Formats: sequence, C-alpha cells, structure tokens
Amino acid sequence: MSKRYNNLKSYFGKMKNGILIYLTVIVLGVSFFVMTLNNVFTETYDIERFSLASETIRSPITIENEQETERKTRETVQGVADRYKISDEVSQEQLSYIREIFDAISILEKKSNEQEKENSNVVVPITNQMKIEQLKQILSENITSNISDSTFLALINVHPEDRTTGSEIFLNAVEETLGNGVRTENIQTAISNVNEAIKYNTTINESLKEPLMDLTKFAIVENSFFDVEKTSEARKEAASSVEPVMIRAGEVIVREGQTITNEIYEKLNLVGLLDKERNVFPIVGLVLLIVVLCGMIVYEMKLLDKQRDLDKSKIISIISIPFINISLMKIVSLFMTEENHLFLIVPAATSALLTKLLINDRVAFVLSAINAIFGSIIFNGEIAGSLNTEAGIYFFISQLAAIYLLVNVKDRTAILKTGFGITVVNLLIVLIFIFLSFEKYSLLDLVLHSSLAIASALLSAVLTIGLLPFFETGLGILSDIKLLQLSNPTQPLLKKILTEAPGTYHHSVMVANLSETACEAIGANGLLARVGAYYHDIGKTIKPQYFIENQLSIRNPHDFIEPKESADVIIRHPYDGAELLRKHKIPKEIIDITMQHHGTSLLKFFYYKEKESNPDAEESRFRYPGPKPQTKEAAIVCICDSVEAAVRALKDPTEEKIEEIVAAIIKDKTTDGQLDDSPITLRELNQIQRTICETLKGIFHSRIQYPTKEAN
Repeated sequence: MSKRYNNLKSYFGKMKNGILIYLTVIVLGVSFFVMTLNNVFTETYDIERFSLASETIRSPITIENEQETERKTRETVQGVADRYKISDEVSQEQLSYIREIFDAISILEKKSNEQEKENSNVVVPITNQMKIEQLKQILSENITSNISDSTFLALINVHPEDRTTGSEIFLNAVEETLGNGVRTENIQTAISNVNEAIKYNTTINESLKEPLMDLTKFAIVENSFFDVEKTSEARKEAASSVEPVMIRAGEVIVREGQTITNEIYEKLNLVGLLDKERNVFPIVGLVLLIVVLCGMIVYEMKLLDKQRDLDKSKIISIISIPFINISLMKIVSLFMTEENHLFLIVPAATSALLTKLLINDRVAFVLSAINAIFGSIIFNGEIAGSLNTEAGIYFFISQLAAIYLLVNVKDRTAILKTGFGITVVNLLIVLIFIFLSFEKYSLLDLVLHSSLAIASALLSAVLTIGLLPFFETGLGILSDIKLLQLSNPTQPLLKKILTEAPGTYHHSVMVANLSETACEAIGANGLLARVGAYYHDIGKTIKPQYFIENQLSIRNPHDFIEPKESADVIIRHPYDGAELLRKHKIPKEIIDITMQHHGTSLLKFFYYKEKESNPDAEESRFRYPGPKPQTKEAAIVCICDSVEAAVRALKDPTEEKIEEIVAAIIKDKTTDGQLDDSPITLRELNQIQRTICETLKGIFHSRIQYPTKEAN
C-alpha cells in the first residue's frame, strides 16, 4: 500500500512539475515577444506624394534599388565614347602620294639640268606649262586629279633646298595628324592644325607655305573609322562596372519636413514602408524563434526532472534568470545610438554565473546561447531583419568565460576572481572587434570601449553576489556556496554536535568523507552528501547519552529501560534533527537527507530483544517511519552511515572483513527495500561498494607495531 502511495505521489508530483514548466515557459516566451517586438516590427505609413514628411523615416532593410541601378547603368553606357580604328593603310598611302610629288619634281629638275648641259649651245626654252605637263605624266592619276596646276607650278619654282626642308616639315606634320586619327567630323580641324604648323614655321620659305597649305587639303583625309566591336565591348565593360544602388538598413529615406517626391515615394514603397501586409512575416519569424528557444528550455527542464533534480524553485530560477538578463539588455538598448557601443556594458555573464551556481553547467550553457541570440536582436537598432552580430558574439563568449572560469567555489570571493577573468576575456573581444574592423578607431574610442567591457565584467560579479542570496533564501535553492557555508565548523549546529555529542561529530565526519567519495564516483553531488552527512545525526544532540558513540565512561542508559522505550528514543533522532534544522532554516535538501538516512529500516537489536520477552512484538513498532531515501545523495548517506558504524565496531578490521561487511550492509539495504525510492542503479551500487571499500581500507590500513619497553 505504501509503495502504491509513493508511486501515485511521484506521478502527481511529475505532472505538477510538467504543468508548472509549460506555464512558466509560456510566460517567459510572451515576455521575450513583448521585449523584442519593436526590434522586428516595422511601422508602415499612409503617405501621399508631394506631401510633407511628419517625421524622419529610415529604411528597415537593405535592398537594391533596381530602377536606380538601371538608370545609372544606362547613363554610364551612354557616356562611353565611340571607339574608332585608325587605318594605317590610308595614312601610308597619303604620305606616299606626298613623297611621290616631291620626288617627281626633283627628278624633273635633275633631267632638266642634264639636258641643259648637253645642249648648252642650243637654247631651247621650257615653259611652265611644259614643266607641269611633264610632271603630270609621271604622277599618279589620283594626285593630278586633285591638285591644281598652280600648286604644282609653285612647288616647281621653289629653290630645291627650300623645297627639301619644307617637304620634310610638311611630311612630319601630316604624319603626326594622320597618326592621331582623322574622322569626318574633325577633318577640317586637322587640316587647320597642319596649316597652322606650316604658317607659323619660320624655317619654311614664305613662297613655299601657300602651295604646302594647298597640298594639305589633298594630304589630310579621313583615316579613323567607327569600330563596332570595340565600342560594344567598352559599353559592356562600363555596364558591368556599375555598382548596384543599395538602400541600406538604417539609411534615412526622408527627413522630417521634407517633401515626398516621386523618387522618395518609390523608395518608401520599395523597402515596404507602405505595405502593411509585409509586417506580418517578421512577427511570424520572431514567434517561431521564441518557440524554438523556449523549447530548448523545456527540454533542459524535462531532463532535470527525469534526473529528479528539478523542483519549483529551480523552475522559477531557470525562468527568472534569463528574464532578468534580457530585461537589462532591453533597458540598455533604449540609450544606445549609432555612435556608442553601450551593449558592451551589459552584465550578461550574470546569467551564466547564477545558473551555474544554482542549477548546473549544461543549463548555463543553453541559457547563454539564448541570451546571446536575443541580445543580437535587441541591439539591432530596431531595424527589422538585421542582427547585431558583434553584440551576440560578445554576450556568448563573455558567458562562456564565466562558466569555464567559475571553479573551486569555496566562498563568494570565487565569484569576484571569476569577474576579473571575465574582464580579461571581455577586453580581448573588444580588441578583436577593433582589429577586424575597417573603421579607424581613436585612442579615446579604445579606452571607452575597454572601460565598458571592464564595467560589464565587474557588474556581473557584483550582481551575482547581490542576487544569489535572494535565490537561495527566497526560493530555497541550495547552491555550492551555501553548502560550503553550512560546512564551516563555526556553524552553530555543527558546534552543538561537537560540544554536546563529540562521538556523533566524529561519526558524522567519517560518514561525510565516505559519502562524498561515493557520490563523486557515480556523478552525484558530493558536496551535498558531505554537508548532509555533517547534519544527519543532529537529532542525537537531544539525548546524546543514548547513542553508543557518546557513551564514554558512563553506563549504557538502555540497560535500565524497556526495548520499546529505547527504540522510541533511537527512532526519534532523525525527526528531532529535521525539526531542529527547520528551526534554524537549514535548506530542505539537508533536512530531507536527515529524515531519510534511516528510511524504514528495522532496529534489529531492540526488536529481537523485545521478542525475547514478548514473542508477539510487532516489527513495525521497531521500524523508522521513513520516508525512504529519495535521492542518490540520501541513499549514499544511508549506506555510509550504517557502514561506518559497523566497521568502527570491528576490533581488528582487515580488508576481507571490510569488504564482507560493506557487501552485507548494501545487500541488506537492497533486500529490505530501503533503496527502492532512490534513482540508484545496480551498476552504481557496485561502484559505490568498491569506492567505500577502497576508502575504508585507506583509513584502516595496517600500522607498524612499535616495540614496547618490556620487549627491549
């Protein structure tokens, strides 16, 4: 009947925990939604064209302005000049014509001089017309058809040396002009440039300048022609080099009082500030994110519940710690601007420190990730669709540092030491951000950011120390720091045991050593078992002389009373102890160990003694009322309590005797059902047995027998 009752109690307890888990997580999820809604929700506007803007409006997203990009591309392509190809064939042909003219004139002059020498006695006059006709006979048709006779005549009548000098200058000017390319639209300009060069050249004979300028009209022709392929390639290259015109998140689209032009109106429409339906999607995304993250919290709570390490206090802690942390982020974000980096001052590590101290490392890690994700949303400058990755990375690494650096917690100074470690990590993160950034930071910025990071670490430590008592006292959560305080020998109740029941004190210390070692061997809370063992027999201080370990130099009081009375005194000590612990406001976990460390075991000595005089004695009259051990720690204290008393009673404890008695006690506890309500497995019991034996062998090892004086 009792077993069925315990099963029903356990079932309803789990169901109650499950309901509480879901209710609190739903409340937390709603809180997250309210605090982050304005970070993803974008206000839409009912604006008309050419009206005045009532406020400054910024873009909520980063998006390409395709229409503006297309316009910019079109302008760039139109600005590309046509590509032309200079024809070297045309240039060389024109230059060859000019050389042909001057060479022909030189040849005619040479022939004319030879004829004059041969016919020196006969005078045969040669007219200008004859000279021109002779010249035309040897020149190309293209030359003769385009150059006038007067030009030929002027060139012929120039002194040969002047003509040679002038021809060289003229050819150089024509070659340079043709080399630069002559197009139809600039042919007159090219002719004028050559003529200017001839006209103002002092080396050329004045009589030669005019015929040379006439010759320019023939020499300068179009030699630069439109190149379709090169022009097309140039335009394509120009188009590809155009950067997309982007509207950046946070960019001011229109300022207060500014007229809403067509261009501004199109930008507002493009970024979705005129589309009310578009606002629904970020909200859906936020809800899905919150569901996923809250699901992670539920999973961790269920895991703790399965391990029988979850109660109402821990549920409230797991919910309230991230709520406090994210609330602090939200408050700081209200004062953040584009110029400052106030997220650096948020004491995010407080959440990790409190969770590790009150729950465990795993839950602390999960909550750290959740805090970092929400931090990246909260500090996004209220720009929907964007995340502040710097803030998220900073929060996550700072919290990880807190989890890994908080070790060997003996008192609250360990939290301060961890705070200094977090300071170093925070400063490193700030330096990493600065070195990875393209922006140039001044020394003042570096000092300011570093100061904020230092303040964050120190605030985290101070807030943790300040908030921890509220969780420990207000919610009754037992942290390692609280356990260490309770284990201090100066604690009033421990002093009471030491002074009023010294034998019990020594027994408790031995049980504590065995219990801690056994718990650590199976992954249970060794510190809790140690402290629970210190207080488990506090009830013996009510009547210390009735317990054998305190009966020094006195007769056993049980020799003078009935077995039933003796049993009543002995059975009362766990519950007297629990009452005493409650009176001194000792945590529930310690009280539970005190009440459960004997379970419903039988006082065999007094029971069988009573049976000698009363065969009808009821066994239940000599059993502890219970409850049986509910946790691994309570079960181990239960085993170690019996083991220590039994081994201490041995006159000559050997390794064999120790192993036998430990095995017998564990078997007896198991057979009697004392461990049925605890989550200990058979495999763990074997490990506990081995660990207790090894510890006891170390305590009761063989000692050297020193010789006495008589032996000498």
